[in-house]
Amino acid sequence: MCRHLGYLGPRVRVGDMLTLGSHSLRTQAWAPEQMRGGGTINADGFGVAWWRDADGSGDPDAQITVSRYRNADPIWTDPAVDEVLPQLESWGVLGSVRSATVGMPVERAACAPFTRGRWAFSHNGSVPDWRRALTAVAAEFADTAAELGVEGLFDAEGLLAAESTTDAATLWVLLRGLLATGSPDGEWSAAPAALRLLVSAVLAHSPEARLNLLLGDGAQLWATTCYHSLSALVTETFAILASEPFDNDPRWQSIPDRSLVIAAPGTLTVENLL
Repeated sequence: MCRHLGYLGPRVRVGDMLTLGSHSLRTQAWAPEQMRGGGTINADGFGVAWWRDADGSGDPDAQITVSRYRNADPIWTDPAVDEVLPQLESWGVLGSVRSATVGMPVERAACAPFTRGRWAFSHNGSVPDWRRALTAVAAEFADTAAELGVEGLFDAEGLLAAESTTDAATLWVLLRGLLATGSPDGEWSAAPAALRLLVSAVLAHSPEARLNLLLGDGAQLWATTCYHSLSALVTETFAILASEPFDNDPRWQSIPDRSLVIAAPGTLTVENLL
């Protein structure tokens, strides 16, 4: 059911974050250790997103944009991982390797990360009967958004605009709608609140859903644990969230199930998700 990783800290080579450590994300594609019954191999594609300042100045106040690279082939077959991506540098990276749920397409558009504006998103898990469940969630969100005077974020046209016909791509449509929805107290505009709302609503319609979500905006990382594993390595200079530790550093912390995680260099917060 996929493996993913998010990094914030000093500039690193983008490709290195996919291959770093004795149990790197690339290694986890063919030899994962903590899949928890969600498959045995992650060979249905991969992707990586990285943040950059639009003008190249390095000014933290400059406009931030997200670039990405995705491939539907196994990560170990793509020479760009070693030959091209290491030529790019960023202070923030979000990578993913994919194990497609049976019946879902194996295509580039189905590979995380999914991006919009400053946001990058990945889903490790599955939503049983996802078309019915996520359509019902969208209807609920549409009613609430209408009460706030916001239209069009959760309608059928929006769901059909998902990059791929998968649960992950549709979850991203719903989450980015929540992130874009304003309210007087700002509740829906905050990433933690949006993640809580999404997970709670999906579980109400699909109780067996597995919802490890990973979200970043270039300044912070947010994640949820709902069935699958997640570990954190946070120091004063960098923050990493990963489905599995990629090395034997004793500072890795295992995150409990049903947690909401907020991470940035020097900061790690773990709260109850529901």
